[in-house]
Amino acid sequence: MMSIEKMKERLGEIILEKSFKYSENPPFTLASGRQSYYYFNCKPTTLDPEGMNLIGAIIFDLVKDTGITAAGGLTLGADPIANALAVISYQKGKPIKSFIVRKDVKDHGTKSAIEGSVRPGEKVAIIDDVITTGASTITAIEQARKAGLDIEMVISLIDREEGGKENILKYVDQIQCVLTRTEIMKLREKHSQR
Repeated sequence: MMSIEKMKERLGEIILEKSFKYSENPPFTLASGRQSYYYFNCKPTTLDPEGMNLIGAIIFDLVKDTGITAAGGLTLGADPIANALAVISYQKGKPIKSFIVRKDVKDHGTKSAIEGSVRPGEKVAIIDDVITTGASTITAIEQARKAGLDIEMVISLIDREEGGKENILKYVDQIQCVLTRTEIMKLREKHSQR
């Protein structure tokens, strides 16, 4: 069995291979509207069988002793991550449900912003794939609170280290990031020297 550190390193390699892009000309425009030389599109990693397995195991290790009963976030970025955690947690005998926070509330049916088997008062983790400004994570936090969920922590796959973590900490007491931009860049440098 691989250690968590080895899993994180392998996950970083998959992110570099499948989800990381670098371009100085032209730079990328991010969801926040900011310009950046690098871009993380995590879906090729979070939807990859090995990537999902690693993500689920790493995040399970972060939450297994917290009393969290469910994890989810703003669709689409959080969905495969929360689902990976749900599968791994079930296999480990400590099931943690996944839920989805809709970007737009439906105007029919239950008109709920939250999809999944969660109830008011449950301790949950809010998940995101990449944190830049934290805006989408904060939207998920607000919707989850409106639904009566008790947010124990936020977990992000990647922190771009651009102030988002600090913004989110105004809404919750704890945030865990699996990898940071600095760690990914160091890994990229290490691989380019091979």
